Amino acid sequence: MKKSTLALAVTMGVLAQQAGAAGFIEDSKASVSSRTLYFNNDLREGVRASDQRETATGLKFDYSSGFTQGTVGFGLDAQAVMGLHLGGGIQHHTAATSNSFVPTDTDGSSVDDWGRVGANVKARFSKTELKVGNALAPNLPILVSNDGRLLPQAFEGGILTSKDLDGVTFTAGQLNKSIGRASSNWTDLSVNGATQGSDQFRFAGADWKVTKDLTLQYYFANLEDFYKQHFLGLVHVYKIDDNQSFKTDLRYFDSSSDGKNSSGTAGYLFNNNSGYAKTPGEVDNKTWSAMFTYSLGGHALMLGYQQVSDDGGFVQLNQGGVVDGRGRNEGNGGASFYLFTDSMINQFIRAGENTTFGQYSYDFAKVGIPGLKAGIAYLHGDDIKGARGTAAFGREYSEWERDMRIDYVIQSGPLKGLGATVRHGSYRGDDGLNNSTNADQTRLIFNYTYNFM
Repeated sequence: MKKSTLALAVTMGVLAQQAGAAGFIEDSKASVSSRTLYFNNDLREGVRASDQRETATGLKFDYSSGFTQGTVGFGLDAQAVMGLHLGGGIQHHTAATSNSFVPTDTDGSSVDDWGRVGANVKARFSKTELKVGNALAPNLPILVSNDGRLLPQAFEGGILTSKDLDGVTFTAGQLNKSIGRASSNWTDLSVNGATQGSDQFRFAGADWKVTKDLTLQYYFANLEDFYKQHFLGLVHVYKIDDNQSFKTDLRYFDSSSDGKNSSGTAGYLFNNNSGYAKTPGEVDNKTWSAMFTYSLGGHALMLGYQQVSDDGGFVQLNQGGVVDGRGRNEGNGGASFYLFTDSMINQFIRAGENTTFGQYSYDFAKVGIPGLKAGIAYLHGDDIKGARGTAAFGREYSEWERDMRIDYVIQSGPLKGLGATVRHGSYRGDDGLNNSTNADQTRLIFNYTYNFM
């Protein structure tokens, strides 16, 4: 048994003895959620042309206790998830698209089911809280836990959050392992394109609410032997009146190589999102973006711009390339990141890329249909630098994506809380060599959560 698992089991036993303490049980919450997803990913003309069509259901149990009494309170969070494959044969689960929605079996088909169980021990002193375990789901500028498909991604480690200083939220932690949205296997942490991993991702930062309308952010992160990253952010909301507002959101990342990535060690090199790099395989990037949103009643119009530096693509945690001792892919791919261009199909984060984007959304509650929302977004990236060693080297090319979605949540009756989402995205890229992957993707999602504590 792993030392971390043994320590967690012992701690859970101690907490069980204190479960009668006021607050631990009384403040507990528990729920069961289901998500059924039909996923159609049609990779059209290009070198990766294929067609993925699959349906699966995910079940998730969440339990969150209160805290025991005393100067330092203790508690427990637990989570169990399971995925069930419902349909889509091997002909629609191809090598190009596997490990992104449903894990792949030894014969190349989708597995019938997969899952995991995890828990976090937590302690609270004043307004400071520590969580240690293997069911962590951080949502920070330097790491966004992915929940974009069927099951949520999870991390192992510890995270400390403190709000003891008025207006400031401090966050720090260290993560060691990750398990992906379509995997039952824990792996080390890594980046896109690397085949080796690291067991140390350290981070620290703060969100400072200067006024009720202005928030400033700074975070630092280090994935040992891969990269160091600084983040600066500013969010300001100008309230014009009770029905109108104007929001400004500015973000800046500065990423550089670390350890074995700096020395060009095999397995630790970053593929720069299949784009250009000044030093092939090495992390070297600065990315800034700005978004402005005008809201009027149920209407929201967002416009923005993002610029990726010329020396290399943007970098974030992504364990998709990590392999086991026999060279097999662990199926731990899929990642989210804190940029506006983290869209349905593409990312728009390759070297030199300048992206203009916009989105319009409407909340139909303003016209008497609560629970119904719709939106459409468009992104266009130019000046992408072709990667060294490819026919596209020395060229600059472009890409675009259009995403649409409709969401509805039933507001009353026996099906209250049942939600349905339809999403459709179209992506087209042009490097002049027909090497880009053009794709049309559709997702139909049904969500329901039952709270019984």
